[in-house]
Amino acid sequence: MKKKSKIRLYCHHDLSIGSVFALEADQSHYLCHVMKISLNNEILVFDGVNGEFIASIAQISKKSVIVKIIEKTRPFIKTPDTWLLFAPLKKDQTDFVIQKATELGATCIVPVITQFSITEKAKTQRFLAQAIEACEQCRRLDVPEIKEPVSLNKLVSAWNKDFHLFFMDETLQADCVYEVFNHAQSSGIRKAAFLIGPEGGFSDEELSLLRNSDFATGVCLGKRILRAETAAVAALACWQAIAGDWRI
Repeated sequence: MKKKSKIRLYCHHDLSIGSVFALEADQSHYLCHVMKISLNNEILVFDGVNGEFIASIAQISKKSVIVKIIEKTRPFIKTPDTWLLFAPLKKDQTDFVIQKATELGATCIVPVITQFSITEKAKTQRFLAQAIEACEQCRRLDVPEIKEPVSLNKLVSAWNKDFHLFFMDETLQADCVYEVFNHAQSSGIRKAAFLIGPEGGFSDEELSLLRNSDFATGVCLGKRILRAETAAVAALACWQAIAGDWRI
């Protein structure tokens, strides 16, 4: 591939060989003014549906860049169903969670409002932009779905039982992460969701609700109390190593 080939962008177009289209305004600005791209340079593009392609820069103007798809580099492979549910944190910590969850293979990210959540606000469009950027950088082919915030009670009452819910229990009353995830792997659980509590942890009432739900299992991440953003990364990394797509 030619110079600039490592640039990788997510496109909202239905990609196929031979298709020609203009990139988004911010993408065009990035290519022209930051990366100083030239005509006939090649970039990688993906659409979350059809795989990854090489696109050649066909036209550059003051306001737009037009590309032409010339070759397919990878077929589309969907990331295995893995959800991350977390209580919204402060801005930087939330950005970290979105980025790392995307890199670690979360296919759906859900802000969950709990009794001790520090905020009930969640900027889902910002979350999606963070997720797309992480996909571009980590060579992922699909983009996680970002859900609107939901209360923990509503989440549990409307739970999709195709998924098994693992909640991180910092009270040390749950089995350790290796035992739980190893058992899940041997039991054939493939659709998994991981619930991370807020900085203040779950309330007693919330723990009781989760422990009494037949689709939920508590998980202990060790004797050290982890920050919420650390717990999210640890839970996903352990799952991928023990029962997820790191085993492929």
